[in-house]
Amino acid sequence: MILAHTKPIKLSVFYSFLFCFMFLFLGLPTVNAQEFNQYKGEILDSDSKKPLVFATLSIAGSNISSISNAEGKFSLKVPNEMSTGDLVVSFLGYKTKKIDLKTLKKSGNNKIFLDITVTALSEINISAPKDPKALVLETLKKRGENYFEDPTVMTAFYRESIKKRRKNISLSEAVVNIYKAPYSNSRKDVVELYKTRKSTNYSKMDTLALKLQGGPFNALYVDVMKYPQYIFGLDVLPFYDFSFDHTTRINNKLIYVISFKQNSNTNQPLYKGKLYIDAEKKILTSAIYSLNIIDKQKAAKLFVRKKPNRAKVWPTDVAYRVDYREKNNKWYYSYSSAILEFKIDWDSRLFNSVYSMSCEMAVTDWEKNTSNVLPKGKDKVKMSIILGDEAVGFSDPNFWGEYNIIEPEKSIESAIKKIKRQLKRTKKDSSAVKP
Repeated sequence: MILAHTKPIKLSVFYSFLFCFMFLFLGLPTVNAQEFNQYKGEILDSDSKKPLVFATLSIAGSNISSISNAEGKFSLKVPNEMSTGDLVVSFLGYKTKKIDLKTLKKSGNNKIFLDITVTALSEINISAPKDPKALVLETLKKRGENYFEDPTVMTAFYRESIKKRRKNISLSEAVVNIYKAPYSNSRKDVVELYKTRKSTNYSKMDTLALKLQGGPFNALYVDVMKYPQYIFGLDVLPFYDFSFDHTTRINNKLIYVISFKQNSNTNQPLYKGKLYIDAEKKILTSAIYSLNIIDKQKAAKLFVRKKPNRAKVWPTDVAYRVDYREKNNKWYYSYSSAILEFKIDWDSRLFNSVYSMSCEMAVTDWEKNTSNVLPKGKDKVKMSIILGDEAVGFSDPNFWGEYNIIEPEKSIESAIKKIKRQLKRTKKDSSAVKP
């Protein structure tokens, strides 16, 4: 079965732009790494001691960054020549913290605590705009001046996984190069695969092979400021209601929080969520939103490309997140994630199957693409890519070298360890068989 990447559609063409999957009925069940220091740890709330999910970590004055995982844990690889720098840790609604790298342990767990930012009541009324929709439109209009205006090559880590209930059945990871077009340019971004690996356990799949079509594009197209037409196209804006929520602070900057939701003027599935907009410069710093599933049949048509005839498939939750970072007074895409949960109802079975798919991508380094050179031919990733079909196994323990990745969650980490053990046993058994 395929849940595939779909192109945006206008109101006669309503648009889901992500997550196309394929459900195929089966019938039966290294580059030379430079020297670096690696820092690991977790980001926690200073009061509750709870993990902070998707906190951003970067080295001051550089383009090197990473992000904490869904358990607040992080891993950051820093070249030796930057060993005297500062680690900058930031999280939405918390005070940004700078930490001298010399004070961090190069092995073991570094616990970093962040304090909640308290916004004074007097700040809430500072020349606050009256029309939230107008503020959103102004923010979108300013994308050319507030975000990268030069072609850029970004190095990013991408991970996608498919689970049956809580069991990982498919894992794919990649280091990719993103050839990012200026935000004022309508040209789409180009992706090139650099390193990939994967594993799939079909024995857990209910006689189905689940494949995600689109690969890194599923995360890349969550970039609202580069692709506003996929969410706030002029044809769909009349079907949204916008309202002011609370205010917060990011890096000591006042942020307006705008809530948006689908109104009653259409029964087609749209989105609902929150936009975090810099109050002074009208910059979108983050967006968190989800699909409003009011009709499961219509929602299913947006995502399911192919399935067995005797199975009904529909999404139960579709959610997205995108974060941006600032460098030299310009903002750029930093991180995005997406998750799709869905049910499969078989005609011949009493109970349905529950699956979830998630993908995330974090930019770990970037530089200006001064020559504006783009990959050509087979090096250029197609939007129809199925990463699991392109990737290799998990056998190389030094696979990622100096590249920064998102630290695996416990469930993914245990799945990877199991894969490696199986590979070792397979190799051992093969070497024991004589021709």
